[in-house]
Amino acid sequence: MLAVVKMPHTKKPALTIKGHIPNWMISRLKKEYKTRLIIKDEKDKKEEDELIDIFETEWFSSIKSQAAPGENIKIYRENAGLTQIALGEKLGNVPRQNVSLMEKGKRGISKETAKKLSKIFKVPVSRFI
Repeated sequence: MLAVVKMPHTKKPALTIKGHIPNWMISRLKKEYKTRLIIKDEKDKKEEDELIDIFETEWFSSIKSQAAPGENIKIYRENAGLTQIALGEKLGNVPRQNVSLMEKGKRGISKETAKKLSKIFKVPVSRFI
């Protein structure tokens, strides 16, 4: 049995389960979650399952002012599936420790590094300055 549970960032959290679920489990989940339960067959792929750019969401806009450039590096790096070592190599053999310090905001990000990060992640330079 495969069940994927998503808890989206909404005002009223909804539990979404995808895959084949036994009837006894469905009835228990309906009893517990009532109208907040959505059960989909794997055949029911819809547009809502498409990936979105997190930086274009209202949620990100609300926290954007709180995010520091180093935090943006970490977000982009993790979303790209890169380790600090791999990102350092793409930046021109920057040591892992320096990448870590930039992410923590303990080391400044030069304009040159910001430009390289912009090219690596294909986003505006302003996200890293």
